[in-house]
Amino acid sequence: MTTQSDTSYQGGASPSGNASLSWGPPTSTALQEPVVPAAAPESGEPKQPFFHRVWRGRPEDPRWVRPAFLGLLLATAVLYLYNLSASGYANSFYSAAVQAGSQSWKAFFFGSLDSANAITVDKPPASLWPMALSVRIFGLSSWAILVPEVLMGVATVGVLYAALRRRFSPAAGLIAGAVLALTPVAALMFRFNNPDAMLALLMTATVYCVIRGLADGRTKWLVWAGVAVGFAFLAKTLQAFLILPPLAVLYAVCAPVTLRKRFAQLALSTVALVVSGGWWVAIVELWPASSRPYIGGSQNNSFLELTFGYNGLGRINGDETGSVGGGGGGGGTGQWGETGWDRMFNSEIGSQISWLLPAALILLVAGLVLTRKAQRTDLTRASFLAWGGALLLTAVIFSYMAGIFHQYYTVALAPYIAAVVGMGATVLWEERSRIWASLTLAASVTATAAWGYVLLNRTPDYLPWLKWLVLIGGLVGALGLIFAAKLGRQLALAAVGLSFVASIAGPTAYTLSTVNTGHTGSIVTAGPAGASMMGGRGGGPGGGGGRGGFGGGMPGQNGQNGNGNTQQGGGMGQPPTGGTGGGLPGQNQQNGNGNTQGQNQQGGMPGGGTGDGGMAGGGGVGGLLNGANVSSEAKKLLSKNADDYTWAAAAIGSQNSASYQLATGKPVMAIGGFNGTDPSPTLAQFKKYVADGKIHYFISGGGMGGGGNSGTSSQISSWVTANFKKVTVGSATFYDLTQPTSSSSS
Repeated sequence: MTTQSDTSYQGGASPSGNASLSWGPPTSTALQEPVVPAAAPESGEPKQPFFHRVWRGRPEDPRWVRPAFLGLLLATAVLYLYNLSASGYANSFYSAAVQAGSQSWKAFFFGSLDSANAITVDKPPASLWPMALSVRIFGLSSWAILVPEVLMGVATVGVLYAALRRRFSPAAGLIAGAVLALTPVAALMFRFNNPDAMLALLMTATVYCVIRGLADGRTKWLVWAGVAVGFAFLAKTLQAFLILPPLAVLYAVCAPVTLRKRFAQLALSTVALVVSGGWWVAIVELWPASSRPYIGGSQNNSFLELTFGYNGLGRINGDETGSVGGGGGGGGTGQWGETGWDRMFNSEIGSQISWLLPAALILLVAGLVLTRKAQRTDLTRASFLAWGGALLLTAVIFSYMAGIFHQYYTVALAPYIAAVVGMGATVLWEERSRIWASLTLAASVTATAAWGYVLLNRTPDYLPWLKWLVLIGGLVGALGLIFAAKLGRQLALAAVGLSFVASIAGPTAYTLSTVNTGHTGSIVTAGPAGASMMGGRGGGPGGGGGRGGFGGGMPGQNGQNGNGNTQQGGGMGQPPTGGTGGGLPGQNQQNGNGNTQGQNQQGGMPGGGTGDGGMAGGGGVGGLLNGANVSSEAKKLLSKNADDYTWAAAAIGSQNSASYQLATGKPVMAIGGFNGTDPSPTLAQFKKYVADGKIHYFISGGGMGGGGNSGTSSQISSWVTANFKKVTVGSATFYDLTQPTSSSSS
């Protein structure tokens, strides 16, 4: 007996997704009756050993399916673990918070930058928790911090496979998983300690749960989707909500239950979202501000202000109080690059994510055309709408964001692109007897090959022969796909194989370059040097950085050595070395040893100075976007009697403080948070800390130096300079807050 929700386009697969790619004669399978899955073994049959079941998989699957899936997961893990320690502590901003969370449960809960709980990171702490637990168990090292991120990458590939394998075929899941794993920005961020790895995993899980709910109408899947989004909010606030509108509308229209039940399920899902994401927010907002760390990134010590301002609407319209500034909207040009409909394809972003984006758009349209006459509850069409809707809405918002936008944000698109490619390729292959389907499949390969040629041509010195292989191989493969329905099995296989290899050759090469290189700092990009030119068309920060994307600097800067912000890692458990790859107007830059080069041409930021003796804004030993290279002499100085103080030192800006904290293992206060612009601590509070003997040293340099509403960083810098003894260790300058100068009245 067939119900309304049972009959749908299957693309050659059974309702349970048990069929694989058919290499026999093509057949049109639109709106076919569902195939009854193989019967489960009778209870009297002996149960197979656990490992046999893991290796064999479902009895109805071909024998190659489960080994291929396990092989995909293993290959992804090996790829992402390779050379992992080259990135050292990666983004020292988050690594310092991970270290603090491994030492203090209070710091763990709030996401504090130091174990003495002066100020938090400018995000909620969920993404820090797995890393902090890993460091608690295994000790502080590069691997302890980054392996949890790798595991999230492997898990994302697994969830994506499961989502497509269930409704389409194992081949669809394997194609999607391989495309995701070999996307350059995915290989970058699943080996890095920013929140984006957890966000990508939870967003993929959200779409998976919604599709499961669309399949059978069970409430639990909508509840789990709400839970996933709630925890994604605790990883990266409002970005987790980008895909909610298309998914909510899709479920309200297409779920195989009554309209009343659909809205009730969506309401329950919303409750689950609020509970899973709101419990932490409620605790933080109700906790007395005097006994918790300051909320980094906010100007009023409020997480809600941070969420809806700096991390919310400010990212869209560019009005980000306390930030380094926004960009230009509506196709304009700003500090964070050129906005507009083609942003995902330009010289800043294209090589990170867009390799198969043209194919995904073509295949999305083809999938919707193929299922246009299906019933309301058709799950194949719903799957295209779910993954495609998430892709389109996220891409559009990214394209027109006028505020802070980094290339690595686009990792959020990688699962959606991979899913649409996997679904579209297998569905059109099953329909290859229709001339329009074979032509569309060939067109997607042709577009991918042509766009791959363009992207590879942007780095002409990197594997110059590869662009021709991609272009010629893709065109030949596409020609074979046009006639695949009339070719023999061997030739059809050859056409498919050549098309697939040509399509992923470019992103694979960039992915291999990515895993072979260490990445550190706040702004990192995938691929070889020059692959992502921030400001290449839009004049953003840096005019042509290396792999880090910030090597060129901003107006008024003295240049760096051209290594961008990709630095050589210090090996397992060691801090990375190298200077900053960029800064702000008027800053001096550092060489590979962390020493300041050149003269300040534009004048420092407010309260700044120059060179090693300069205060915030002079570049000094730290930087806004990258940490400092801590010498052994400086480490020895700060470590001496450090346990006698709440904070071994204080520094303007979190990247500066983080470097010293990671080197010494002692708490270092980040004055002003990430940018040095948060009004925490105030000058009065800082004076009291000093009077109470809670801070030993003040570290010169770092941060924006006194921006923000109150200019507290500048005030503190000026007060310290005028009243305390200066101590120079190598190229670094400190002020001993226990040794007032003779002229000081403090």
